[in-house]
Amino acid sequence: MNSPYNNRDLLVLTRSFTMNRQQMDREIELLHELLFRTESIEAFCIANEVINVNSYKIIHKPHVIWRTARAKELKPFVFICNKN
Repeated sequence: MNSPYNNRDLLVLTRSFTMNRQQMDREIELLHELLFRTESIEAFCIANEVINVNSYKIIHKPHVIWRTARAKELKPFVFICNKN
């Protein structure tokens, strides 16, 4: 299992004791693919919004959310909030 994105620690719990090494490697590879897609910046910008209390705006534009998230320090009363 030498994938380019296996640079993370995972704890995989299964109900089955009969998984062999190949099945476990395949399961971990699928988890890596799933997490790689969901941890992208596009997914972050879709799942979050910027609330600017100073100008009474809620910003949904992905490039503005990304720019705000990359800022070293947020301005006062500017929040990055999850849409959930």
